[in-house]
Amino acid sequence: MSMTTIAPKQLFDRIQSGETIELVDVRTPVEYREIHVGCARNVPLDQLNPAQLTAGRDPAGSPLYVICRSGSRGKQACEKIQAAGYTNVVNVEGGTLAWDQAGLPVVRGKKAISLERQVRIAAGSLVLIGAALGAFVHPYFIGLSAFVGAGLVFAGITDTCGMGMLLARMPWNQVPKTPTANSSTATCATNAPTSCCHS
Repeated sequence: MSMTTIAPKQLFDRIQSGETIELVDVRTPVEYREIHVGCARNVPLDQLNPAQLTAGRDPAGSPLYVICRSGSRGKQACEKIQAAGYTNVVNVEGGTLAWDQAGLPVVRGKKAISLERQVRIAAGSLVLIGAALGAFVHPYFIGLSAFVGAGLVFAGITDTCGMGMLLARMPWNQVPKTPTANSSTATCATNAPTSCCHS
């Protein structure tokens, strides 16, 4: 199934023109809190329910837009939504990084370590530990490094990362729920076009 994408500037221009836009950010709550497009609502990839997300939406109406950090998780989310039978979904090219680099307005909050960096830190640590234990304790511990290496190869081939999905559920990647946090169903057009996003 083909993947439809849109450049951040194109989407921003649509928002500014007053077009009704529903933008879903599929990063972890902590990543979302650090920086996000003002009118995006947070629905983490590991909690994404395509049927619930698309309930009541007209497939012939305006697309459902998806954004993540750099485009990879957004692509996975789009594929998941399409597999559930809703094809009018568009991934934002380059994700929030590209949006910010284009100088488009964002909401900034508390700094966080991105999920991609967490995966690299965890994988590198496990490989290092496995190699050290294999050299100094017992050769069988080399299997830990081999297991992580195989997992990274699998992640690269399938574009899915089990370690990333596991890390996304860790407490440090969650934000305490408040009555208004991440529960908005508002679209970008419910705000004034010039104030949908904040710098």
